[in-house]
Amino acid sequence: MFNLGSTEPVIGSASAIIECSSTELFKYVGEELFQNYPKWSPEVKELEQITLGPVKQGTIGRQVRVDQGRRSESKFKISTYNSDTRLTFTGIDNPFRCTYELDEITLGKSVKLTFSFELLELLAIMRPFEGVVRIAVKDGARNTVQNIKRLIETNVAVETPPNQKSF
Repeated sequence: MFNLGSTEPVIGSASAIIECSSTELFKYVGEELFQNYPKWSPEVKELEQITLGPVKQGTIGRQVRVDQGRRSESKFKISTYNSDTRLTFTGIDNPFRCTYELDEITLGKSVKLTFSFELLELLAIMRPFEGVVRIAVKDGARNTVQNIKRLIETNVAVETPPNQKSF
């Protein structure tokens, strides 16, 4: 009767080649998730690890985000934690999934990072704005990858003395 938009997931994905090892990149996005996530995603205003211990499959966190003026709070769970290759967390109380996939290109020197954000269900009230939401999600994925690239490569540049080559 009324076209309220589709119920298809909203997916944004982006990739970049990052000059570092997969171990270094996974440490930054995986092991140190709760320290670094707000650095590459400035929309995250609060972040806390709820479960104790190191980040691993099953770790639960809570975040407060402000996206385009809209505040949201959600809990998430690390659903995939494959060291040096893949990190996925899924919403517990909101239907979303974030995946960071690492594909080493040159051993110890460069990695292809692919980030995907999936909004698995769009609230009925948001369906008329589905087009705008899809654009925002795609832009957000691109920004995430570019922010991680900039942060990692800046840290690598700072850690390597200018007259010293890294092998």
